[in-house]
Amino acid sequence: MPFVKVYIHFVWSTKNRYPFLHSKDLRFQVWSHIRENAKAKGVFVDYINGYSDHCHCLSGINGSRSNNSKSNAID
Repeated sequence: MPFVKVYIHFVWSTKNRYPFLHSKDLRFQVWSHIRENAKAKGVFVDYINGYSDHCHCLSGINGSRSNNSKSNAID
């Protein structure tokens, strides 16, 4: 039986790309919130980072959840 691992790269931006996430402390709080929210919903987040106007999230997918449901769970 083959082993398949699929990673999805999610990118979210702030409204109108306004730099709401202006400080490192604020970004750290947002990234922590996203990671904790995903963990509570059973979604593994491998990496999360970004800048003042956007966020990148790398997440692995297993066969029990579709791409769309995973994106909705992390939001």
